[in-house]
Amino acid sequence: MADSSTPRRDIDRVASGLAECLPALYRALDRQVAARYPHPKPPEARLALLRYVAQHEGATVREAAEALLMKPNNVSALVSQLTEQGDLERRRDRADKRVAHLHLTAVARERLTEVRELETVLIRQALTPLTEGQQGALGSALDALDALTRHLRPTS
Repeated sequence: MADSSTPRRDIDRVASGLAECLPALYRALDRQVAARYPHPKPPEARLALLRYVAQHEGATVREAAEALLMKPNNVSALVSQLTEQGDLERRRDRADKRVAHLHLTAVARERLTEVRELETVLIRQALTPLTEGQQGALGSALDALDALTRHLRPTS
C-alpha cells in the first residue's frame, strides 16, 4: 500500500509509466531473442508453460493453468502440442491415472537454458551503457516489481 504522504499524481505517474514501459521492454527483448536464437522461438504461451514446468517439475495441467492464469483446457492443448513436438512428457500419476505430471525433455531443457542465457546477455548489454545510478535503481526495483506482480495476481 502506498504511503499516505505519497501524492496521488506521483503514484499515477509511476503506474502510467510502468504500464507503458513494461510491454515495450518485453517486446524489445522478445524481438532481439527471436532475431538471434538459432531455433524457431515458441510463442509466448508455450514458452511460459515450458518455463513453469522447468521450475515446477512434475506439475499438473491444473497447477500450470492456475499459475499461468490460463484456462486448463488451453494449457491442455499447449501440453498436447509440446508433447507432439518432443518438448514435454506426460507421466501418469501412480495413484490417479486421470492425472498427468509434466516433465521437460532434455532438448526442451537445453533450449530453455539457451533462451535464458541469450536474454541475460542482451539485458546485460543494454544495462552496460546506463549510468551506475540507473543500474542501481533497476537493481533496487526488482523486489518492488516482484511485489507489484504478486499484488496484480488475482486471489483465489
